[in-house]
Amino acid sequence: MTTENTAPQTIEDIAPKMELTGVVKKIELYGALVDVGIGRPGLLHISQLSEGHVKNVTDVLNEGDQVTVWVKDLDRKKGRINLTMLQPPDVTWNDIAENNVYTGKVVRVEKFGAFVDIGAERPGLVHVSELAKGYVGDPSEVVKVDDEIEVKVIGVNRRKKQIDLSVRALEEPAAMIAAASDEEEEEVPTAMEFALRMALEGSDMEMPERSSKPDKKRKKKKNKRRNDQEDIFARTLQQHTSND
Repeated sequence: MTTENTAPQTIEDIAPKMELTGVVKKIELYGALVDVGIGRPGLLHISQLSEGHVKNVTDVLNEGDQVTVWVKDLDRKKGRINLTMLQPPDVTWNDIAENNVYTGKVVRVEKFGAFVDIGAERPGLVHVSELAKGYVGDPSEVVKVDDEIEVKVIGVNRRKKQIDLSVRALEEPAAMIAAASDEEEEEVPTAMEFALRMALEGSDMEMPERSSKPDKKRKKKKNKRRNDQEDIFARTLQQHTSND
């Protein structure tokens, strides 16, 4: 049984951010030439060897070393391939846009907010005012390091490499939908309303219409309104019965 070789064979088979395995063929002052199996070496610049400063390429690599690299960029027409040993982020700056929603991990909590890793080059900041719909005195009351939370991009500055995130922006639409659902909920007629309908059946009197206007303090005033309606319906029913 043979296994199909999925490793790239030519420069046409590779793309930016692709992970490759190669062998260091030659070391220069400016970097190393790495054979990734496509017939021509890729350039691994000294600045792409490590997150920190590297003075000499030989401090990190030697000829013959097998390395894992990623395609930083390439020019197929000129046959140029630039490689990096720094794993590229899952989310690039070009990918990040306002209103994008990501699931990220809290990596740091400060008094002014929480930093969340969304897979970009650097974490984004959820300001304390964007952590929840209500007042938050201390971010640690809401989140802690290693928490996975869903966030929405509310701002991005590519020049300064800043990402502004929000949890609150995701909660508000959900609250609006719930409020709309409550407003549209049909009320069940009370026993008094039902009795009044029965008494008025066949007469010229009409049942008072319900108001469709939403009441912002509905929950607090619900009982009082119900009692007022019961009194009105009772008086109307009594008047209609005495007239008969």
